[in-house]
Amino acid sequence: MATDTTTETPAAPAQTEVDHHHEEHLSHLQHHFVSSEQQFDSAKLGMWLFLITEVLLFSGMFVAYAVFRQWHPETFSVASQTLDWHLGGLNTVVLLASSFTIALAIHYIQKGETMRSFWLQITTISLAGVFLVIKYFEYTAKFEHGVFPGAMFDPHGTAHGVDYGALASYAYAPQFFSIYFVMTGIHGFHVVVGMILIGWIASRTYRGHFNSEYYTHIELSGLYWHLVDLVWIFLFPLLYLV
Repeated sequence: MATDTTTETPAAPAQTEVDHHHEEHLSHLQHHFVSSEQQFDSAKLGMWLFLITEVLLFSGMFVAYAVFRQWHPETFSVASQTLDWHLGGLNTVVLLASSFTIALAIHYIQKGETMRSFWLQITTISLAGVFLVIKYFEYTAKFEHGVFPGAMFDPHGTAHGVDYGALASYAYAPQFFSIYFVMTGIHGFHVVVGMILIGWIASRTYRGHFNSEYYTHIELSGLYWHLVDLVWIFLFPLLYLV
C-alpha cells in the first residue's frame, strides 16, 4: 500500500516585519508623499514661495524709502548721520557670521555629525541674540534723545558728537526715523522668529530627530535665516551709509 507524503514549503519571512522596518526607517514621511525626495522637494518649494512673499514685504518698504529719499535728500542725508554706523557694521559682521554657522550646521548634519550640527545651531541663536542686544542699545540711545517715529518725534540734546536737537529744524526728519524704526523693527521681529525656529529645531536635533538622511527642517531654517541676513545687507548701507 503506497504512502502519500506531503512536503511543506518553509514559510517566507513575514511581510509585516519588512513593512514595519520600512515604516520605522521612513517615520518622517508623511502619508501624502510617495518618497522622502518628493517630501523634501515640496517642503523646499513651499519655503521658497514663502520667502518670495517676504521679499515682496521688504520690497515695499525699500520703495517707500527710495521715494522719500528722492523727495527729501538733504533731510535723509542729515538724519542718517545720527545713526551709529559702527554698531550697524558690527551687526552686519554678526549676522554674516550667523549665516556661516547655520550653513555649517546643515553641512554637518548631512555628514551625520548630529551634535556638531546642534552646537552650530546654538551658536547661530547666540549670534542672533548679540544682534538684538546691539540693536537695543541703538534704539535706547535714540529714545533718550526724543528720536521716536511719527508724531512722538521730539529730538533734543547731544551725545557722542551727534546734535540730535538740530534734527528739529528738518520738517521731514520724522519720516526718515519712521521708516528706520519700521524697517529695522520688522527685521528685528524676523530675527526673533528665526531664533525661536532654530531653537525648536536645535532641541529636536539634540534628541536625535534628524540625521544624514532627514534634515529638511534644518535646511529650511537655513534658507529663512539667509534671507534675514540678506535683508540686513541692504538695510545697513541704505540707512547708515548712503
